[in-house]
Amino acid sequence: MSKEISLVTGGNGHLGNNLIRLLLADHQKVRTTIRNINYKESFKGLDCELVEADITERGSLRKAFEGVANVYAVAASFRMWAPNPKVDIYETNMQGTQNVFDMAKECGVKNIVYVSSVASLDFTKLPAHVDNGYNKDRRNWYYNSKNDADKLALELGKKYGIRTIIILPSAMIGAEAHRLSYSNKIVWQILNGEIPVDTNISVNWIDVKDVAFGAYKAMEKGRNGQRYILANSRHTTIQESVKIASRLYPDLNLKMPVKLPKLLLYFVAALMEFASRITKSEPLLQRHYLDMFYGLKQDYDIVKSKLELDFNPKSSKAALEEALRYLRYDWKGSEKMD
Repeated sequence: MSKEISLVTGGNGHLGNNLIRLLLADHQKVRTTIRNINYKESFKGLDCELVEADITERGSLRKAFEGVANVYAVAASFRMWAPNPKVDIYETNMQGTQNVFDMAKECGVKNIVYVSSVASLDFTKLPAHVDNGYNKDRRNWYYNSKNDADKLALELGKKYGIRTIIILPSAMIGAEAHRLSYSNKIVWQILNGEIPVDTNISVNWIDVKDVAFGAYKAMEKGRNGQRYILANSRHTTIQESVKIASRLYPDLNLKMPVKLPKLLLYFVAALMEFASRITKSEPLLQRHYLDMFYGLKQDYDIVKSKLELDFNPKSSKAALEEALRYLRYDWKGSEKMD
């Protein structure tokens, strides 16, 4: 086993937990942060050190970062909606990024693989490529946070002399999900026939284990200051996704989502947004999300990741099939999202 400690922030999360398992399989010494030390269920049978810490509370990070050589900065607020999104999503992710790099500098960390998102890519040119620049659409606070935190991570890495590699996953789905991530939640809804309407918004499914492997290879081979897309090259529509589920499980009698014109979807979204202000819960559809993604084909240029990180993910279809199978037969977690 390597004597160097690898720290994974957010080990209770979907990617974090899969990454820990991969590092342990490689005989690495692993430490992880969790916000509540009592929530240990996802670490059963895993020989890793648990430290209670929150990336938004700088002082809590010191114990986790001491003696660490490599940091996988995974922990973040992964939510598309919040009652106060600027504070709850944007400021949380920006402050968390600042705290992680500040503490890494203080504790002498050598390398950081920072988990960003395809949300920070420019979608005006498809397939989206890291060289196209950043997302210029500022209508969603989650997308804003990933955009700006991505830039901040590169700036701080350069300023502090820490080798920093950025990875940008798409919609991660699959196994070892002790709670439903945002993306796995969509798969769960497909299985349960809870997507009656096709919003004409495509998804780029990627197996979470492939992303974990990409993060691992980024630490090993990634070039300092570079960004790598960890996605599939081709998108999948919601119609296609439901068809795959229906073909796998005909006993579920799943119905195809009904296609509606954008104007009608816009009206429905407005009603849902109004209701959410009363219920304080996330609307299933939002107008700005339709503006950003209606009809958009989320395809990505992953040649750089393939050449430099040996990234060769299973297809979007295969990833979805495995996620459907896992959630139907093997998942024993809570429906509560991360």
